[in-house]
Amino acid sequence: MALEYNRAMTAPLAGKRVAILVEEGYEDRELTGPLDALRAAGATVTLVGPTAGVEFKGKRGQAVVTSEVAAGAVRMKDFDALVIPGGHAPDKMRMRHAMVDLAREAMDTNKPVAAICHGPQLLISAIALRGRTLTCWPSIAIDVKNAGGLYVDKPVVEDGNLITSRKPDDVPVFSEAIIRALSKVHA
Repeated sequence: MALEYNRAMTAPLAGKRVAILVEEGYEDRELTGPLDALRAAGATVTLVGPTAGVEFKGKRGQAVVTSEVAAGAVRMKDFDALVIPGGHAPDKMRMRHAMVDLAREAMDTNKPVAAICHGPQLLISAIALRGRTLTCWPSIAIDVKNAGGLYVDKPVVEDGNLITSRKPDDVPVFSEAIIRALSKVHA
């Protein structure tokens, strides 16, 4: 019993599976921050790109990651949550039908979807923001509004299964919100 309790305390997300989308030009800390926090909490994290086995660089050159699987080869039934980092990557992701479809499927199945900075651009293309309250990088606030979302300027906003944040400085509260949402997901 004590061993189970200690495992739950040190790895509260053990058994949870998270997909983090990746494309060239992601905001470095908006990918690496949640990635490190989720892994530290015990989640199994998979980097999902347009194709598998490709290296992607952050826009600031501080991080390089390799996609583990192609977006077209997975479905949300394979994961408990989806994370969309910001930077220039979401503008490229929205041109990838498999990534748009995965984001739409995550929203439709009510699984936690976390998008930071420009990440909501992908959700705009997935036609998934109507009636939702969220935050984002200020330059795309008008796009969020035009897509039917209600923009607010806060470090983190949680609206049902949707978790959003504005910028790299928000990564700690963004990551905490993702972990909190995932801890409520039943396997």
